[in-house]
Amino acid sequence: MVPKSKPNSFIFLFQLWKSLPLISFMVLYSHGGVAQVNGSQRLRNAASLAQDLQYPDKLSEFGFFSSPSMAMYKPAGNGPFPALVLQHQCGGLRNATGSWQNQSMLEWAKTAVQRGYVALIIDSMGPRGVDSLCFSPKGGVNFMRGARDALMAAAHLKKFDFVDKERIAHAGYSWGAMLSMALSGKTWGEALGDGTRFAAAVSFYPGCFSIRPQSGPAYELINPDIDKPLLVLMGGLDVETPPSECVPKLDAVKSAGGQVQWHVYPEATHCWDCKNLNNYSKSDWRGNSVTYVYSSKITQDSEQRMFEFLEAAMKTSK
Repeated sequence: MVPKSKPNSFIFLFQLWKSLPLISFMVLYSHGGVAQVNGSQRLRNAASLAQDLQYPDKLSEFGFFSSPSMAMYKPAGNGPFPALVLQHQCGGLRNATGSWQNQSMLEWAKTAVQRGYVALIIDSMGPRGVDSLCFSPKGGVNFMRGARDALMAAAHLKKFDFVDKERIAHAGYSWGAMLSMALSGKTWGEALGDGTRFAAAVSFYPGCFSIRPQSGPAYELINPDIDKPLLVLMGGLDVETPPSECVPKLDAVKSAGGQVQWHVYPEATHCWDCKNLNNYSKSDWRGNSVTYVYSSKITQDSEQRMFEFLEAAMKTSK
């Protein structure tokens, strides 16, 4: 999320729906072997609209002049360590001129390493020349492509001896948070990767909008087939991606036996962890005036909740 690119999550989702044939949604939610195969293939076809990323093989180090980029960091020692794939908001890691950089993603990577995790920041936009995904998919980068990026990052981490291959998790923010939810489901998780799945996921202030085609069932990122532990963190003052559109869907999944947890911070806005977007104002797609407010207190609490959740969710894999 950057000042030059005003996020509009509803339009983004609507444009994504328009970019896929209606039959893909109908097939995805059909039952029976042939329908499931076709639905998975539709997901893969959508993910193939942009080329695969090249992930870093060498470790990076944090320094005074470090800037957010696709990079891999690790704690001192040989490990094996649990790992965390970090996926950005719709504004990516920087704007086109470089005048704004997404320092929150770099800070989350530092925090992960301090907590004993290997951290891999992925950039679904920059290498493909995409400046923003806040209004619609661009350059073939849609939800399916982003989900495949994340799963390929997890598979990449498995190559390294210092990574605990059974304890690789995903943390997504806004746009990336929607992928955290989708990837926690079996259909997306199995269709878009090589068999690698995340052991758990944490979703920060996601959009939970329903996309309703002219006929057939609605398209959701929170699906009944969630079979991996998922934590969703939301802001009570977030009118851009309001928790009121998430909680009923999460509650339904939990009631059906899904491993989902959530927490709403009553005083938090969207992007509460984005220090260099503090007091950034815009109008959202509903015409509401939106101002992001950074909160160090809520950021610290969400950090604690995330790592306590991951510790508990992945403890059986130690």
